[in-house]
Amino acid sequence: MTFLDPWGQESQKQGSWRGTIHVHSLKELAEYENLAEHVKVTQKDLEQDGFSKNPFFHGIIAEVPEQHRTKEGHRKVGYTLYFYSYSSFVGRAIYMEDLYVMPEFRGKGVGKALMSKVAQLALAAGCHQLNFTILNWNKPSMDFYLGQGCFDATATIGYHCMRCEGEALKQLAQL
Repeated sequence: MTFLDPWGQESQKQGSWRGTIHVHSLKELAEYENLAEHVKVTQKDLEQDGFSKNPFFHGIIAEVPEQHRTKEGHRKVGYTLYFYSYSSFVGRAIYMEDLYVMPEFRGKGVGKALMSKVAQLALAAGCHQLNFTILNWNKPSMDFYLGQGCFDATATIGYHCMRCEGEALKQLAQL
């Protein structure tokens, strides 16, 4: 897990994120997206899937200096979860599953610092794309991403994000 001071006041450090991201953080994002009832992952799932020999995801934690902590005393004010993927058109790619910043820290460069770090890791790994999804009603986030030079692949190329889950996934696996 990578820890990042979004304002560059401390050097970056590497370490275990056990205890730094909790399901609570994922639920905060889900509540913002009006999808809280869809969160099924547990703390045990996060720890197992992020720290196995071949982790399913990687993460970056935005940690601010002590003098900027929240009213509740939190220094970890945002995170991003990402994983490496592959595009049959361009090759190596990275997928950003989550980018979340606590409301009181939005507009202060935290989200940009997190996304920039994912982009740096992507380029270092030889990736040619950074992919992610965004809800169609989330105009503040859409404006943020467009401001970073991203484009809407649904509007531009016509791709739609599809999903197969639950019983449909089990039935598909039986074919």
